[in-house]
Amino acid sequence: MELVNSKSVVKPIILIKILEDTRLLVIDAQTTVRYFKTETLELSGGFKVGVHHLHYKTSVVASSTDGKYLASLSADCKEARLYNTVSKKIISKVDRNQGEVSCVGIDPLSRYMFSCGDDGKTFAIDVKSGKLVFTLPHHADTINDIAFSKNSNWVATASYDRKISLFNLVTMAPKDKLIAHSAPVMKLKFFAKNKLVSIDKKSVAIIWNIHTGKVLHRLEGIHDDVTQMVVSADEQFLFLGTALGYILLYDLHTYELISGKYIKMVSPITALEYDAALNYLLIGTDDGFLMQYNIYENEEKLKELLRKKDFNSTEKLVNKNPVLAYTKVYNLMSNLWENTLKQAKIALQNGDKNKALLLFKQFKDIPSKNSIIQKLFKDYAEFNKFLNFVKEGKLALAYNMANTYHVYKESNAYKALEEKWKKTFIKAQKYILDPKGMQKAKDILAPYRGISEKTKFIQEILTKGEIYRRFKMAIGQKEFRICFELVKRHPFLKEFPEYDALIRYGDTLYIKAHTYIQENDMHSALRMLAVLKNFIDFSEEAEELIKEVEAKQKFFGAVNEDDVATAYNMMALSEDLLETDDGKILQKEWNSDVGIANKYASTGNVAGVYTTLKKYIKIESKYMALATVFGWCYIVQLETALQENMQQTKLEKGIKSYILNFGIQDQIEDFFVSFKNKYPNSKLNFEFLQKGSFSMWRPSMIVKSILD
Repeated sequence: MELVNSKSVVKPIILIKILEDTRLLVIDAQTTVRYFKTETLELSGGFKVGVHHLHYKTSVVASSTDGKYLASLSADCKEARLYNTVSKKIISKVDRNQGEVSCVGIDPLSRYMFSCGDDGKTFAIDVKSGKLVFTLPHHADTINDIAFSKNSNWVATASYDRKISLFNLVTMAPKDKLIAHSAPVMKLKFFAKNKLVSIDKKSVAIIWNIHTGKVLHRLEGIHDDVTQMVVSADEQFLFLGTALGYILLYDLHTYELISGKYIKMVSPITALEYDAALNYLLIGTDDGFLMQYNIYENEEKLKELLRKKDFNSTEKLVNKNPVLAYTKVYNLMSNLWENTLKQAKIALQNGDKNKALLLFKQFKDIPSKNSIIQKLFKDYAEFNKFLNFVKEGKLALAYNMANTYHVYKESNAYKALEEKWKKTFIKAQKYILDPKGMQKAKDILAPYRGISEKTKFIQEILTKGEIYRRFKMAIGQKEFRICFELVKRHPFLKEFPEYDALIRYGDTLYIKAHTYIQENDMHSALRMLAVLKNFIDFSEEAEELIKEVEAKQKFFGAVNEDDVATAYNMMALSEDLLETDDGKILQKEWNSDVGIANKYASTGNVAGVYTTLKKYIKIESKYMALATVFGWCYIVQLETALQENMQQTKLEKGIKSYILNFGIQDQIEDFFVSFKNKYPNSKLNFEFLQKGSFSMWRPSMIVKSILD
């Protein structure tokens, strides 16, 4: 790969981020913030924060997508700091973690700054007020990374306790703990609409489905410490940067390693970003270099070579840059090769070796293709022998050769053999259904007894005629679940034409269901899916589609009837609804209202919070989120009362009320420490108090003041 452009900032680069206004943000280990023009890497501004980071394996700095907020650890890692990049002032200093702060993050909607620590705790700070709003589920050990989904619906934390914690920022509720790693989890990255990649200290990488909590795949080929990762804009490619300076490249559709040495740096890779506009991979290194690479390098040259039909040079170009194999241009060559291969096989089957050689002429200089060509000619050297066995009816010998040379199975001669077998098998079936026809069935099937793959079917059909009759009856009665249970236990049933018809019927149902969904004919789609869920190959997907269709029906019906409560409740159950036009409008309105309510909460103004969020009070799926805002509001009331030297008994009453409503979390525990410092003689003990929880909170618990 050739370097497009580079820039030295001298110090290690620890963050690269393309902002909403297309500026390229680059931060070095001394927290010098620079802004560059993306195409030219021309410096366009910046400022110095002056925090020297000695260690930056974790995310010690973070930026909001709009560039207005910057988060950084302090030099001694004792606190996380939130900066306003416009005013260059500190908004908040967070020193709530016991021990050191390990990493920071800012969600894509620029609502919260997260401070994660060695104590396994994560504090969420409102970026506008700088005050603590909520905490994420605790880990048992140091948090190494924090990541957000692109739509900001999810946040995940990775820890030394080998677990990944998922939290839904829409419902403000914990989702799951992902457990599969045998070593500390070091890095996280969301991609697609429901997937997450995690990498642990042993360089084991796992792909997760965050909705089901299941492991989808384990990536192979990682033999170095992964320091950074980024996903391409189309989410086709995953780039991993390592401590030895390598860029590993993976296909996120197949999860296969494309290249273990896609790019090699002379220094550890400390930052990665992907420029969607230019299709550039941006790399920051420990020796202070910022570099741009075009992942589709030489695409124009590839087009020119294909026009000249210089396939050898084309293949060399693709070997140099494997991403080119994913272009539409290269697909033209792939299709040409497949068609040539098909025609050459037909020529060899007809004994026309010269024609096959002529067809392959343009590909023979390509090593990877030449090896296929040579093997094909070698295999077809025995093809006439195979044809003679077929003509002479020496079935066992013919099938044995086809199993040795699998390419023969693509020939018309082999297909004719299989067609004859099916007709013979069907004929034998008819005799088996007649109690007096068993001997006749045996005679018909006799020529196939020496063929191993046929013998097992012959033995089963001769001994299990009753099973076939049951299978046929189940199909007639449309008891498809029973059909597939029988096939699972008795594979010989797959040889019957009824099985082929059953599979074709399932495919038809699948196509029709998707067509009805696209046409918004949900009633017809549900009818198709109700049948399809009985087909083993489609059952899981059909069940998911049924849930999705029913949710959409209910959601769009609620939207049309202006039933906002039901619409939001359905959105909480199905994230796909959040991506619909109506879902985006509703979610944007909710986010805006919460932003306003947070301003009131930051001053302890319950009336302001209530007025802003009143329309959501009866929406059950919003209870946890509402509890978060009101809980924060009441904590502010308690803090204000403490600062104003309110009498001890009233403060104790407020603490009891808070715990009764919301339970014990970090917010109230921190406040209690301040309270005890001021009133050391207080006998208040959390252990003996009646405790509620955020999940049990209901709007009926709202009071004007937690102190009343």
